[in-house]
Parts: sequence; structure tokens; C-alpha cells
Amino acid sequence: MSGLLSVRDLTLTFTTDEGPVTAVDSISFDLAPGEVLGLVGESGSGKSVTAKALMRLNAGNARYGEGSRMLLNADGQEIDILRLKGAKELRQVRGDKISMIFQEPMASFAPAITIGRQMAEQLMLHRGLSRAEARMLSIEMLDRVGISEPARRFDQYAFELSGGMRQRAMIAMALSTKPRLLIADEPTTALDVTIQAQVIELMKELVGEFGMGIIFITHDLGVIAQTADRVAVMYLGRIVEEGPVRDVIRRPAHPYTRGLINALPRLDDLDAALTPVPGDIPSPLERPAGCVFHTRCPVAEDRCRAEVPRMRATRPGHRAACLLMEGAPA
Repeated sequence: MSGLLSVRDLTLTFTTDEGPVTAVDSISFDLAPGEVLGLVGESGSGKSVTAKALMRLNAGNARYGEGSRMLLNADGQEIDILRLKGAKELRQVRGDKISMIFQEPMASFAPAITIGRQMAEQLMLHRGLSRAEARMLSIEMLDRVGISEPARRFDQYAFELSGGMRQRAMIAMALSTKPRLLIADEPTTALDVTIQAQVIELMKELVGEFGMGIIFITHDLGVIAQTADRVAVMYLGRIVEEGPVRDVIRRPAHPYTRGLINALPRLDDLDAALTPVPGDIPSPLERPAGCVFHTRCPVAEDRCRAEVPRMRATRPGHRAACLLMEGAPA
């Protein structure tokens, strides 16, 4: 294994009172050191569940498919994430080799412990730093993500910070251990545009400085265009298109990707009406047969309702799963 991360045929099903729910359906992707992969899709497409799977953080009723594989290459050591057992083995991944920035910052901080203490404890645990060294590095990271008076904020509690400041503190905590893989789940949602740009620039700097890989999860294609090297578009638990970010945005091959791009406002024509993707994403309990997007696809044909499309190359490094792509077999 030469890359940083290899995911193959990842399937994740949750057992519920209403029946089994397939949240992720046989997806595969790779990530190289120093690369940023954007995961894009509407709410309910499986992006966050995929991210949590990489850290084994999904609920206890989650079941992985028999052929699922997630391999992490960390400092020459190949780690089979699905074979890790017990808290001790999982600690070599969680917060150390892999860090995650969650959507909701309050869920990442214990309310009765100061921000600084939580940041310092993970550095002492994963990096073997002294308390003084951990404090110094934590304050430096708080400063780098744009938090004013970082030494004072270090001794404050999460509830004493604004929402945007909590988000930045969480980003600082995730980056401070210098993980091999950083998973960023909507990391800039609560930030204003100037701080958003600052955080994105910081992530780019750390990618270059430490060679870490980043999985950047968002619904904002504009952020992805500025951040990612490659993008994977997810819909109802499947990757429907993947490729270099500029190629996918300029020449989308899948109808869903085209729908997401057409829904963006145009700065060159502010009076133009927005064109949303028609309909709503189906419930995972009622997954459509055939192509999962056919219920909302403006160009769907009868065969789309019965045949499951495979990922096919459209151009070098660019793949999509659509039966109606040019050159796709009938």
C-alpha cells in the first residue's frame, strides 16, 4: 500500500426498529499523503457516516459489510481499521493518526473542563509532551486559527466562547496533534467568510508542512473548489462521481453533480433564478431500485429504474456511475 488511505467496498448498515438501514453502500476511494479529498452531497447522503466509520465512531448498532476494508498507512505501518479492538488499539487511530473536526463544536468539548486542559491532555497522551510544552503548543494553535488573546482563551470553558470561536478552538485541537489524516466535517459552517478563508489557508499550510491528508466534508461546492484536489460526490450512500475537482466542476458527468452545480447562485447574473435539484432525497428505508438517483433525475430512462450503474471512467482520473453517460453500454 503506497497511499495514505485505501477504502474498498465500504458498506455500513444500521439495525433499527423499522428494519435495516444501509447508510453507506459499497463505496471505494483512495487518499494520498498531502492530498485533500472533498466529500460533497446533500444532508442524508452518507458523508458524515463515512467519516465516522474511519474512526469507528458510529453507533453500536452499525454493521460493516463482509467485504469492507479500510487501510491506513501511517509512518510505514499499515493499520487495518476494521480489525482494531478495544480502547487501547483504537487510541492509536483516534486523535493520533486520525483527527476529526465535528460539525457541532459543543459536542467536542466537555462543558466542565477548560478548553486548554482538553487540548493539553491529548498532546500529553498522544505526543508525550510535558504539561508546559502542551500548553505552549495549544496556545500557538489557538493563535494560528485566529482566536484573539489565545493565552486567556486557553483557560476558558467552551460555553464562554462564541459559536464561531468554539469552532476555531475545535479546529485547533484537531490540528495540534499533527495527525496523518484529518477529517473535517463541515469545519467552516459557523465561521464568517474572513475566518473561513483563514482556516482553509491554515489547513493548506499544514498539508504542505506535514504531508497530512484531509477528507473535507461539505455541501458547499465553492469551498471545495478552493480547498480540494479531488472531489467525490455522494448520493444516498453511494459515490456517484469522483475526479479532479476542477474537472468535475467544469465538466460534470453525472446528472446529480450537474444539479448541485446548477443550484449555485451566479455572481455574473444575480437576477438568474436558482435551479434546485427536483424532489427530496429518499429515506434510506426506502432505497430506490436500480440507480438510486432515478427518482429525481431529469433524464432518467426505464432502464435506470432496474439497472445499478457501475463507476466508469469518463476521462483520465474522472469516473461516474450513470447508465446514460456517453459510451456507457446499453
